[in-house]
Amino acid sequence: MKTALIIGASRGIGMEFVRQYREDGWHVFATARDDNGLSALRELGAEPLKLDVTRVESLSGLSWQLDGVALNVAVYNAGVNSDRTAGLAPVTKEAFDRVFHTNVLGAMQAAPLVLPFVEAAGGTFGFLSSRMGSIALMESNGSWLYRASKAAVNSVVKAVSLEAQRATCVAMHPGWVRTDMGGENADIDVQTSVTGMRRVLARAPGERATHNGGFFNYDGNALTW
Repeated sequence: MKTALIIGASRGIGMEFVRQYREDGWHVFATARDDNGLSALRELGAEPLKLDVTRVESLSGLSWQLDGVALNVAVYNAGVNSDRTAGLAPVTKEAFDRVFHTNVLGAMQAAPLVLPFVEAAGGTFGFLSSRMGSIALMESNGSWLYRASKAAVNSVVKAVSLEAQRATCVAMHPGWVRTDMGGENADIDVQTSVTGMRRVLARAPGERATHNGGFFNYDGNALTW
């Protein structure tokens, strides 16, 4: 049986990853911060793990909870949005800490803990990024705090890929998705987004030379940094 770990799975894209992998018969570990989220994951048939990526003492327990597991897929989906701003709007320390602690520091702390389990299976380690994190594709400076955090996530993914020996590490843009974060006017539904990203994750090990450390749209097209 194939095994997946979804970090940040209590709603939206993360929960849809859990639902789809479970429907395909995978053993799924999935994390949430509170009991309501854990209960919802348990109802989907996942093995729920309580985890707050902003707290190092919470992350420190992840390794022993996964002891002996080989992960075919791991997804770092934990993330928060910033306030939507236009131009060079002032950024408060509180806002910076909230966004960067979850989107960047959490990824940097989780990556070295999770990578060995993905290496064990020669699997794929995917990180939810955003097209907004691409410097080359930037045509607006709106929500520049969020943009900066996702550019940093892309750097984290590249750094992790250089450490990987058997695992394949990819950054993924999920599209503009109709979730609590994306809003009801977004382009695609969560099922379409996750189905596409699962294809990216599935083909990555077989195309490791071109995929490891790469940045991909949910439809499989490569994106520039």
